[in-house]
Amino acid sequence: MDPIVSAEVIDFPAQFLALMRQALPNNDDFAEFISISQRPLRRAIRVNTLKISVKDFLALTAEYPWQLTPVPWCEEGFWVQLDDEQVPLGSYAEHLSGLFYIQEPSSMLPVQALFAADESPLSLMDMAAAPGSKTTQIAAKMANQGLIVANEYAASRVKVLHANISRCGVTNTALTHFDARVFGAALPEQFEAILLDAPCSGEGVIRKDPQAFAHWSLESTQEIAQTQRELLFSAFHALKPGGRLIYSTCTLNHIENQQVIASLIAAFPDAIAVESLGNLFPGAERVVTPEGYLHVFPQRFDSEGFFVASLRKTVGVTTLAHPGFKVGKLPFQPVPLKIKQAISEQAMAIGIQWDESLSLWQRDKELWLFPKQVESLMGKVKFSRLGFRLAEIHNKGYRWHHEAITALAKPMPTTFELTAEQASEWYRGRDIYPDTELPKGDCLVTYQQQVLGLVKIINQRIKNSLPRELVRNGPLFK
Repeated sequence: MDPIVSAEVIDFPAQFLALMRQALPNNDDFAEFISISQRPLRRAIRVNTLKISVKDFLALTAEYPWQLTPVPWCEEGFWVQLDDEQVPLGSYAEHLSGLFYIQEPSSMLPVQALFAADESPLSLMDMAAAPGSKTTQIAAKMANQGLIVANEYAASRVKVLHANISRCGVTNTALTHFDARVFGAALPEQFEAILLDAPCSGEGVIRKDPQAFAHWSLESTQEIAQTQRELLFSAFHALKPGGRLIYSTCTLNHIENQQVIASLIAAFPDAIAVESLGNLFPGAERVVTPEGYLHVFPQRFDSEGFFVASLRKTVGVTTLAHPGFKVGKLPFQPVPLKIKQAISEQAMAIGIQWDESLSLWQRDKELWLFPKQVESLMGKVKFSRLGFRLAEIHNKGYRWHHEAITALAKPMPTTFELTAEQASEWYRGRDIYPDTELPKGDCLVTYQQQVLGLVKIINQRIKNSLPRELVRNGPLFK
């Protein structure tokens, strides 16, 4: 089963309660906050429109043992109540193939704010990106066009970030692994939009994690706020004039929220315009602050607590001194046009296609696809991962990479559609022995018309090609 926190009495620190008393002066409201904090958090999902429309997803899952309730601020978001919990949400076929992402609705708000008023930025940074919920949401909003620089400071979380990006079919990212305080100096006024979902004390996630207050103190909150100020200043310097900066946290106190923003406005009073989010969605007026920020306490929508602010950079500011690090030589070379055409033809023969937003590069015998817009950043910052691997060259042609197949391949006339039972075997890493006749040679296998991989047909056996790290054990869909 998916991890659901059982209700338990939470011992709130006295200083935290004092802060909340100031923020929630109404006694009934304060009591409701304390009460709901003891209750388990509702689960929710977001449909990944890079792979399926909301309409088609609802039709596909209409007979499933769950009840979906729309999230008012995100048309792709739904609270989900499972009527049959034998199979965890994360083991549904639609999750494994990237059709939906398990995401708390409050955390969908920052990206909704980022794209408010139908803005369409083509160069964007997610400064604290892992585990990837907002990065994948941004990619869907951008329809995989343009560039997302997804940064994660914690090395242990970069792998998780990449796994979620890959599962969701995201192709327009470049991953970095830095303390994000360097970007204001390293990439001054580079991005049309920036999301800083800042590391915080996590007061808003208490319903999911009762240990959120295990190390809470007013002193640590002040220390975190200082880091947040430095990150926010860095983000502001990396933002182009006219660009939008979203600052968000999953905490509730003013120290890490309103006061952090106030410090930036005080430093650049003539270069910042606060954009009110009071009309972001029906009901936003219930959580909008006098400044125009969204301050979501958990009792407002039966959700996690969250804070979101939208800032517009109105004019350029003086750039910072470059941090002085050496980037090193990029170990890739662009593929010549003639060779690119030959590779493209070979790829199309098995159903893989890409558009002009991606460019083909080579490192030794590896072929990679990079977002074209990242080329202007090469040599300015070191990337931990650029784009994604397309194939390896070998003496018999190309060995196509699983990530490229699931992101780019479309069903072909020779594609073999698996049954639910066969797809379950696929995700368990087992070979499949269908009773029906199989195509000859290599072919794509699909389930629910979603490409799962490229396989070899050996006699009447489908040789499983799922990467070992993606093999699942335990209960799966039926």
